[in-house]
Amino acid sequence: MGRPVVLSNNQLFVGLDEFGLVHDFYYPYVGLDNLTNARSSQHKIGLWVDGRFSWVDDGSWTISVDFEDQALVSKIAMKSEQLGITLSLIDFVDIEYNALVRRIVVHNDGSETKDIRLFMHQVFEISRSGRADTALYVPDDHYLLDYKGRCCLLIAGKFADGGDYDQYAVGSYGVEGKDGTFKDAEDGELSNNPVEHGGVDSVIRFARKLDADSSYGVDYWVVAADSQTDAQVAHTYLKHYDISERLVNVRNHWRTWIEPAIVKTAHLSPEHQLALSKSLLIVKAHCDSRGSILASGDSSIFNYGRDYYCYCWPRDGAYAVWPMIRLGMFEEAKNFFSFARDTMHRDGYMMHKYQPDRSIGSTWHPLIHNRAKELAIQEDETASVLFMIGEYYRASRDEAFIESYYDSYISPCAHFICHFVDRSTGLPHASYDLWEEKFLTSTYTACTVIAGLETAVALARLTNHPDDEITWKQAADALRLNLDKLYNNNGYFNKGFLLDTEGNPVYDEVLDISSLYGPFMYSGLPLDDPRILATAEQVKKRIADVVPIGGVVRYENDSYFRTKSKYAGNPWVVCTLWLAQYLIGNKDKESARSYLDWSLARRLPSGVLSEQFNPENGEPLGVAPLVWSHAELINTLLDYYDI
Repeated sequence: MGRPVVLSNNQLFVGLDEFGLVHDFYYPYVGLDNLTNARSSQHKIGLWVDGRFSWVDDGSWTISVDFEDQALVSKIAMKSEQLGITLSLIDFVDIEYNALVRRIVVHNDGSETKDIRLFMHQVFEISRSGRADTALYVPDDHYLLDYKGRCCLLIAGKFADGGDYDQYAVGSYGVEGKDGTFKDAEDGELSNNPVEHGGVDSVIRFARKLDADSSYGVDYWVVAADSQTDAQVAHTYLKHYDISERLVNVRNHWRTWIEPAIVKTAHLSPEHQLALSKSLLIVKAHCDSRGSILASGDSSIFNYGRDYYCYCWPRDGAYAVWPMIRLGMFEEAKNFFSFARDTMHRDGYMMHKYQPDRSIGSTWHPLIHNRAKELAIQEDETASVLFMIGEYYRASRDEAFIESYYDSYISPCAHFICHFVDRSTGLPHASYDLWEEKFLTSTYTACTVIAGLETAVALARLTNHPDDEITWKQAADALRLNLDKLYNNNGYFNKGFLLDTEGNPVYDEVLDISSLYGPFMYSGLPLDDPRILATAEQVKKRIADVVPIGGVVRYENDSYFRTKSKYAGNPWVVCTLWLAQYLIGNKDKESARSYLDWSLARRLPSGVLSEQFNPENGEPLGVAPLVWSHAELINTLLDYYDI
């Protein structure tokens, strides 16, 4: 189910699962490090009521998980018919402090007074081995501290109307055959064990009798900091002041941030504006204040894959900032461009992906291909960021920014893509395709390079670099003239080709949605170019609506997360919306609307979109949320309403 709610202040990022439980907790960067043991467990919430106990994820509760329309604030309801209890949760990450705050309202649905004990459990894994953490009770200010090195997590809480939690327990988790201290809660009593080290977890208890049809509130928080002293500053404030004030500040912060988009999209239908605002919040949640933009904070993929999506792909980052640029929201784009400039290779290209702290991310791209040395890059990522700087300038007219980036980023990148060309074809030298799978000269990459170079031409003209302007224009024009080499006799643009050892192109004729989107969006060809029109017809026939639930697959016989071999692949949100954008560009809004509606119908109840779907039952596959899916949804809505 992914993460139907994500909360963030652009340093601390928290992902809540379908039970409303904390499953991802990233600090000190959005996406780095995940301080939970998300592969196997999440934090728990338990209720003991008149001798009966239940964890909210044991299957007996009815749970809805959502977040507010204009703020990263959760709306969660949990109801147990067996216990006669309803929990209502409002969760947020504080704007001033790196703190997750959960306001829990406990309601007695019965007709008699009940003895209710609420248990809040937390299990962190600060040390990467999961064996070197310490958790202890600090009596001076009544909190638990989980720490390793310079990372400190402070856990505490209070009743909303006054009074503290009355019991706690710290113990071993997942080591020496021990399940975890959370088991201690199931009899309604905690041991008050004050310290443990190794693999650790902890629980605190809020006990109170509650009259029939009445409620009380509990405020619970986890503060993340670099030291116990810093964590205690935030804890003191949260303990002695009304949490409601923090909630008001958080809501005001997010509503102020999103207001320009709300004003600019006021004429959208209510459903579309809601989808747009929620998608914007999801994208923003994945933006680190230091410039990285995470592809997804959903770590659940680590249970069946080799790695997370917790990296910044330059391409994904460029697509993420595009709708915000279009809406006049420039801060995130400028931060991202700073990140790109500082991580760019000295030779002028972007690497495969990066960690949020600007170090190079993991890769499966070798530095050798067919016994020849090659770059382990996807060239479209360099071109995409360059293109997006041009989009930023067109929207902002920020000449000072362009001047400051020309020598440090724009010129090196343009120089690289201008010369990373095979003389025999006049097209870009092979690199890995946008799907990170094939090493070839792809149609999509060639088109993004054209767009990147033409952006550089315009920016060279703006900053008075005539020699660069001439060189890059000639290169872009030559590439465009050679695009015909990527078009085949069957009437569509190939995925691409790879030169054999004798320099002859070996074509990959698989039909790929990117082979339509690249020429449509980036090549500068007229929209009525026969090659684009013919490719679009092939897409409609062969990879659009070819599975029971509809939508568009990436390409024929896509094997990534493939669930049924009899289908061409799984439909993706990004691919479906790319076809919608093409149709809008060609004045066919009616057909485009069907693909837009298809994408909207695929959302979780909270509005979250995954990467792809089971072709038969529509079950979300891959990560959820995927930032790229939400960025394309916003862009498609902006196209549809001509904004």
